[in-house]
Amino acid sequence: MRRADRLFQIVQLIRGRRLTTAAFLAERLEVSERTVYRDIADLQHQGVPIEGEAGVGYRLGAGFELPPLMFTQDEASALVAAARLAQSWVDPAMARDIETGLGKILSVLPPSARVSAEALALYAPALGLSDLLRERLQTLREAVQSHHKLHLVYRDVAGEPSERTVRPLGCFYWGKVWTLSTWCELREDFRGFRIDRIDAVEVLAERFRDEPGKTMADMLRQVKAEAAEAKRLQMSWPEGVPTAPDAGVALARSTEPR
Repeated sequence: MRRADRLFQIVQLIRGRRLTTAAFLAERLEVSERTVYRDIADLQHQGVPIEGEAGVGYRLGAGFELPPLMFTQDEASALVAAARLAQSWVDPAMARDIETGLGKILSVLPPSARVSAEALALYAPALGLSDLLRERLQTLREAVQSHHKLHLVYRDVAGEPSERTVRPLGCFYWGKVWTLSTWCELREDFRGFRIDRIDAVEVLAERFRDEPGKTMADMLRQVKAEAAEAKRLQMSWPEGVPTAPDAGVALARSTEPR
């Protein structure tokens, strides 16, 4: 990669993230961190408002704009592939938005790049979710965005029903199954629910605010800590004894409420 191209890429990578470390940039650009530090210093000397310092991270100052970008043919093909895959596994409203957004992107490409991207031989038949589950996913996703509490009627893996009032935090996709991660007001803890086991959902008028200990960030920190503990147990497990639970299932395990 030419140095001018690398400097341009550095600005692009920094502008797309809250805080970008030199290690991240070095890995993406396949150069050393020393090279990244030198490039950052050169960009700052040229007047690019990059804030931060080595060992902490960098961000782009407000008000700095680059001219409009043009996607490469490979990038356009990747976007088409991602859109086709996603449309089979998201709710109807988001699927329509994906189609509209992709059309806007393709419309500004050179004709040859557009034809090549649209001819990509990668398809995802719409067999992923039933119409009912798609509509339910949309209801849950919109409740996450609007911070409305939900009342759920749910069946666990044994078929036992329960009713919960929850704060929806996020929707997770596991390959063939979507789950809703929540703060459960009954258990006063984080709980997950498979959307294909939700028999009924009611969006309540009551809205909630993020509170310390009850947010998505808090849940992810808890999951990370549980995964680290599981990994530690695996490493210390006696030889010949069945292994400890896989650290990678820490988040998936929360998909069944207790």
